[in-house]
This record gives sequence, C-alpha cells and structure tokens, in this order.
Amino acid sequence: MEKKTGIVGLTGSFRESINDIESNSKVVFTGSVAVCTPFIELLSYTVRDKNFDLIYVPTADIENARQIKMIPNIGFSVVDEKADPDNPDVVVVLGGLAMPKFGCAPEEVINMIREISGERKPKIIGVCFMNIFERAGWDKVINFDAVIDTTLETVFK
Repeated sequence: MEKKTGIVGLTGSFRESINDIESNSKVVFTGSVAVCTPFIELLSYTVRDKNFDLIYVPTADIENARQIKMIPNIGFSVVDEKADPDNPDVVVVLGGLAMPKFGCAPEEVINMIREISGERKPKIIGVCFMNIFERAGWDKVINFDAVIDTTLETVFK
C-alpha cells in the first residue's frame, strides 16, 4: 500500500495500476450515470498515450455501452457511439456503483464482467472515494486485482 495525495495521486495510481497492460488493449469502465462519468473521462486522459480502446458501460448495463474518445481541444468524452465491451483486457469498476442512490448490486457488476469476458480473465481495478467499496462490502464480493481509494477534503471559503 502506497499513500499519494491530490488529483495527481489518483491519476498516477491509475496509470501505475494499468502500466502492465499493452498498448491498443481494451479497457472497459463501469460506473454510475453522471456521477462517475467525469472521473472515467479523467482516468481515460491519464492513459492517453496507450491508444486503448476505451468503453463506458453505465451501471453495468452492456446494452448501453458507449465509446470514450479524445475530442480535440476538449479532452476525453463518452460519445453517443455504441461500443462492443466483449473481451476486455481490463475492467475498471467505479465506486459510485456501490452507493445506494446511484448504483446497483455487486452481483450485477460480476455478471457483466462474466458476460463480457468470455475465455479471457481481465484485470479488475476498483476506483473509489471515501472507502465506499469496503463500507458497502464490495471488496469481499468482487475479486479486485487493485483498488485505488481516494479521500476528498474540501475547504469552502
């Protein structure tokens, strides 16, 4: 376990967790609609030099899989273009899914991973805030290869 701080701590940890994955591999993100999307786009930017096929599956619903693309002068964005999440090299599960108001049951994520993986065993990375995977018990249900947990602190002046 290594402790890092700030946005660079989050993005650097993500980059490190995916560093062993070859360029041009398929990375599937799943997270809560709207709540997780900006973080997925930020994490996508972090690995921009790897030329990954980046896909977003909102709330573990395969039918709604969409491409994540680099838009010049904007950054990475989820676009309204259907995507095929099958046979990923990596599945990134965002913690918003573990939140009662925004997510789904962990079994839905497990089923999604099983359905899209086929014969392949993808690397499973959890990205969350405020220890939500542990607080919701997801760390005991999903076999994560790595978990990146960030704590936020806000000062309003």
